[in-house]
Amino acid sequence: MRSDQHLDLQWRDGDVPVSMQFDDPYFSLEDGLSETRHVFLAGNRLPGRFRPGFQIAELGFGSGLNLLAALHLWRESGQTGVLRYTSFEAFPMPSEAMIRAQAGFDALGEVADELAPFWRQGKPDIELPDLRFRLVIGDARQTVAGWSGAADAWFLDGFSPAKNPEMWQDDLLAAVGQHSAQYGTAATYTAAGFVRRGLEAAGFTVALTAGFGRKRHMITACLKMPT
Repeated sequence: MRSDQHLDLQWRDGDVPVSMQFDDPYFSLEDGLSETRHVFLAGNRLPGRFRPGFQIAELGFGSGLNLLAALHLWRESGQTGVLRYTSFEAFPMPSEAMIRAQAGFDALGEVADELAPFWRQGKPDIELPDLRFRLVIGDARQTVAGWSGAADAWFLDGFSPAKNPEMWQDDLLAAVGQHSAQYGTAATYTAAGFVRRGLEAAGFTVALTAGFGRKRHMITACLKMPT
């Protein structure tokens, strides 16, 4: 895991991590958990689509907030079986920084405490009775293409497209489409036109929906079915 110095990480308002490399916070300064629930969980129509073995894939693991929120929702909604969650991250946050960021969300405290020992051990794979998690470290433009999985739901959570355009390139979005299951969905906080067009070119039907907080719109997408 990288150090704060190598990652160029600073903190705002106490417990909000900010990447100085991309000049962007890891989650909303207003309410990171509410943003995750609105954009990624509701944006992928969860928990209504959950089933045993449901596969979430994510571009940009960041602080791990989305994983915690998804596992919390899985348990809260009474699911049986295992949630599968694969996240692709080029610049993993140091374990203690991740734990500090996750500690800022009281509603997720039980899940955060359960996963903290795994972060401290630097483990990229976590197996629990109801979770199979894998963190794939490296450039997503290569690692997603080499992944053997197919996601039921994608969390597209890279830094702002204006500041981190590599995470939103057409070839990467094409790989997202290629590694999506039947009726697979995707959601992201951005409403950028080139992201919409990239997802459409990747085979998704794209919609603009109400964004979180001050953001007027966000993108939701569903994989088109062959005609």
